[in-house]
Amino acid sequence: MKKLTLEMVAKIAGVGIATVDRVLNERGGVSPETTRKVLKAARELGLKRLLPEEYRHPWQIEVFLSNNGSSFFQQLVRYFSEVAGELGYRRITLHKTLAAESQPEKLAQSIIARSATRDGIIVFGHDYPPIYRALALCRKRGVPVITIVTDLPDADRLCHVGIDQYQAGRTAGLLMSKVVHQPGDIVMVSGRFDYWAHRQRIAGFREVMMQRAPQRHLREVLFGLDQRDTIRTLLESSLAQSQHVAGLYNTGMGNSDISETLRAHHLLGRCGYITHELYSVTRQLLRHDELAFALDQNAQQHARLAIELLLRHLESGYQPDTYQDGKVALRLFTAENVE
Repeated sequence: MKKLTLEMVAKIAGVGIATVDRVLNERGGVSPETTRKVLKAARELGLKRLLPEEYRHPWQIEVFLSNNGSSFFQQLVRYFSEVAGELGYRRITLHKTLAAESQPEKLAQSIIARSATRDGIIVFGHDYPPIYRALALCRKRGVPVITIVTDLPDADRLCHVGIDQYQAGRTAGLLMSKVVHQPGDIVMVSGRFDYWAHRQRIAGFREVMMQRAPQRHLREVLFGLDQRDTIRTLLESSLAQSQHVAGLYNTGMGNSDISETLRAHHLLGRCGYITHELYSVTRQLLRHDELAFALDQNAQQHARLAIELLLRHLESGYQPDTYQDGKVALRLFTAENVE
């Protein structure tokens, strides 16, 4: 386009030539109001070229995730940013809030506050009445909500994105029944039990172990609450009572502390050890043949599916199936297929 024409558009719109160039060539970095002025001026001059579409306010999406510091949630934060970046600033503006799992009331208040200015919400939250009430208010305001990772049954949500947690627990139980051959008890370590996913994993694990290895004694669940010191203390106490441990299933965080404790009791690599998520600690344990299996939730697919389903609903009114559309495939890692 000739410089003279750019100058004419700039003059009518009351902006600089560089701004006109950015708008007409869709280079970004220009406010919606200024973009409209430039396009209006270009139309008034009758420019003989295809003009960009009228600037549309990008969808404002809020993602609430846990601030527990686990590798899984760190991955989720990164992947959500990557997916939003791929879609572009003109289509979506992604806002992220990391909330403390021990403060459901505060999370509920944040959800209510954000629902006044957001087009959609993606939330990881625990099974508490204030969370349910906040999601009900979102529905009343017409703000769709997708739950992620752990479901909130009967909540007012568009759908859920995540693996089948009960199936994951059953899978862990099946694997444990096949890898444990020596005599001994099975230890179960769980994260927060207000986390629906942990309850489902333990339930599935128990059911399969009782079916396939009824001779195995399942010790009482050690509720580590995703606190490393608590996990270590509880496990130390459990192992001190008896060295006859044939297997250990961990549903949540603390694998570095668990592995160190097992090593101190000469059980690491000798008992069947199964846990969740593939990250630096579990990857190393697998490579050294100290961990039998890692069941991974695939954080990247969580982020991609959640954003895609929410945008599809916002842009076309699509109503996803509560579970089927957002189902994430469980990945199983061993010493043979770990990267």
